[in-house]
Parts: sequence; structure tokens; C-alpha cells
Amino acid sequence: MATETASPGTIVEDIPRKPTMLGTLGAFCRGNPLGAFGGFIVIAMCVMAVFAPLLTSYDPTANDFGAMLSAPDWEHWLGTDQFGRDLLSRIIYGARTALLVGFVSSFAGCFLGLILGVSSAYFGGRFDLLFQRVMDVFMAFPLIILALAVVAIFGTGVVNVIIAITIPVIPRAARIVRASALAIREMPYVDAARANGFSHTRIIFRHMMPNVMAPFLIILTAQVGQAILIEASLSYLGLGVQEPVPAWGLMLRGGAQEYAESAPWVAIFPGLAITLAVFGFNLFGDSLRDWLDPKMKT
Repeated sequence: MATETASPGTIVEDIPRKPTMLGTLGAFCRGNPLGAFGGFIVIAMCVMAVFAPLLTSYDPTANDFGAMLSAPDWEHWLGTDQFGRDLLSRIIYGARTALLVGFVSSFAGCFLGLILGVSSAYFGGRFDLLFQRVMDVFMAFPLIILALAVVAIFGTGVVNVIIAITIPVIPRAARIVRASALAIREMPYVDAARANGFSHTRIIFRHMMPNVMAPFLIILTAQVGQAILIEASLSYLGLGVQEPVPAWGLMLRGGAQEYAESAPWVAIFPGLAITLAVFGFNLFGDSLRDWLDPKMKT
């Protein structure tokens, strides 16, 4: 550690500076260029969703039967669909639907999984055994199958799609968080909190949950991409978001089959949007996992 002399016979040690947010961000980008690229895609999606009215002058729900299935040109950069709606504007506004469903369902599912996973690890015993068996039942089914079952019960629409994706996310988040919470349960400060008579709720929320934030953030970022893909799949099958709400999966459903040869742009550009979104979130999530995992730094 560097030192400096304040006066004759006195040596003062330099106090290490706390890294700034920009410094931390720069270190992440330098160490994880692919993760930085994924983060750029995520930020671009967020900008599209927030500033959609400023990025396009076309109404994504307005029909223009005089411009049906127009090829990409200077007026419609990505062309139009079978109703004459501008594809670029529908993709930009569709980012709102994708991020709304992705963020809300992933955060709700992961947060509930965080509470259940930490509680299961803390109490242990029969509660933990019973909880894990219930989670095994849910995890025995693919995520899309559970989502289809929930949609079949509650119906279609944005809110019901969010619920349908949230429920299958809970057991996956709970299982990952529980694995980290089992080690934290044996830490001395948890034993000290019990000895001081703190309530179970305070120990779980104040002492255990903050120490499992790393796996929580990792599973959260990974599930956002999965949620966007599931929402697109449900909408493509006609069980998700319904017209006239702009949604990428709904755009694929309208153009992938009937106009695959005569107007391929109707399906290509929404498909690229879904691919880039899932790819970006997966890249960012994987890099965040490597960056937060101490074992990957040794």
C-alpha cells in the first residue's frame, strides 16, 4: 500500500478509495465484452420501450389498406403487414409488451421464489422436505407446459400471461436460492441473531435474504429472456397477448404461415427482434453470473 509523509517522523497510509459506479461498470465491460454487448441490447430495448412515440410517427394499431404488404422502403423501413400497419412501429411498441411481461413476471416469480427458498432453508426439517417435493412436482413439467395450463385456466390477455409465466418461475428461483441459503443458515451471525431472540421473519429478511442477492440477480436476468420467449410462444399460439396490442409473437402468428413466401419481411423482422432480445438477456445474465461468482475470479 502506498504511503505518504505528512510531517517528519509521521507516516500516513493512503486510504483505498471506494470504487465508483462508473468504475465498476467499466471493469465489468472490460472483463466481459460479451456481457457488455448483451447489456447494450437490453438498454436499447428499454430505450425503444420508453421513447417509442419519439422513435416512430406511425400508429402501431392503425390500419392502412392502401399499403398492405408493402416491401421495405424509405417510407416504411421494415415494410408493412397484411393490414398495412408499419412493422417498425409495431416492433418498437412491441418492446413495451415484451419488457412488461418479462420484467414483471420474472421479478414477481423470482421474488416469491426468494422468500420461499430462504424460508425453506432456514426452517429445514419436515417443512423443507415437503417444500422440496412440491417444487419437484412443478419442475417436472417444462415451463411452457405449465404456462399453457395456467392460460387455459385464467384465459388470455397481458395480465393472465404474466400470471402464467410467474407461477412456473417460482420453483426454479426457489431451488437456486435455497442452495445458497443452506450455507448461510450455518453462519455465526445467524446463530447470534437466534440467540438474541430475533424473530424468524427478521432473521430471514434482514440477515439471510441480503446475502443471497447474487444468485437472485443471476436467476432474475436469466428468467427475463425466458419470459419474453414464452410470451412470444403463447402469443404465436393465440393464447397470449391479443390484438390490437403490439406483440412480437402476435406479429409472427399473423405473417409466418400465410406470407412466408410472398412477404417474408412480415415474419423475419419480428423473429429477429425476439432472437436479439433473448440473446441479449442471456449474454448479460451469463456474464453477470461469472462476474459475481468468486470462483470464476480465481
